Amino acid sequence: MRNAYLAALYELAKQDERILALVADNGAIVYDKYRKDFGGRFINFGISEANMISVAAGLASCGKIPFAYTISNFITMRAFEQIRNDVCLQRMNVKLVGIGAGFVYSNLGPTHHATEDIALMATLPFMTILSPCDDLESSKATFAAAQIDGPVYLRLATGSSPVVYEQDYDFEVGKGFVLKEGIDISIIATGGIVHDVLDAARDLEDSGISVRVINIHTIKPIDKDIILKAARESGAVLTVEEHSINNGFGSLVAAVLLENNADIRAFKRMGLNDKFAQGYGSYKEMKEMNGLSKEDIVREAKMLYEKKLNSA
Repeated sequence: MRNAYLAALYELAKQDERILALVADNGAIVYDKYRKDFGGRFINFGISEANMISVAAGLASCGKIPFAYTISNFITMRAFEQIRNDVCLQRMNVKLVGIGAGFVYSNLGPTHHATEDIALMATLPFMTILSPCDDLESSKATFAAAQIDGPVYLRLATGSSPVVYEQDYDFEVGKGFVLKEGIDISIIATGGIVHDVLDAARDLEDSGISVRVINIHTIKPIDKDIILKAARESGAVLTVEEHSINNGFGSLVAAVLLENNADIRAFKRMGLNDKFAQGYGSYKEMKEMNGLSKEDIVREAKMLYEKKLNSA
């Protein structure tokens, strides 16, 4: 996703001189091509995320479009006050780009995992949250962010991500996407784990359970219609996220269902259950150790489907 973002940012910079790249001592090497061709529009602030965000707000007030980039939990947590007061309160046209969403930085431990960032950013007025699931969607989300006049948080994994979209599609901010149709249960997910959800859905189909898979690439504003339609037509909804279930993506989906009196018989949130990510290892191992592997998704979906049947 990172490389797709950088390629999109480069194209945006070619088209619009207002585009600026800001980094906080992170990504200097991967920005080599950008720095070579747009050196006057690249600023490395060093390890000073809060300062970077305040400067970004100042640049936006002068008509620039700054893309401020660093590790997800650093940009959302270290600089939260500046994001709140300098960017959102003033409604500045600043793009926050966080890489390493969820526990992609697996072996670096919980200090480098971003498992509370959705909760933090979702509470801020005027903030749009984009959470792409693969490289193609990362590129589309970057171009979309540049078109939004206001604060945007772009939540990315790093490196290459497994392909979810086999062909091009129309990316629309605020609209989810049905990746697979199904009638027995709906699984709604966001970010890099969407690929695991698709794999799990195929296994569930083999066991006779028809699964609808929905990718929510825009967490805020969230697509209420696609969620309510899934609940109405399948009767059971499972949400999956690399994030705390407390005030995270699943909580936003739950609020949509409750506030709209959705006709649903079974609902479950999958994520970190009031804990930090446990253990150290590869990204795959981290998902396994924290109950978010493909097998875990299959098991939870089967249990939810049984709950739906028993409540009929």
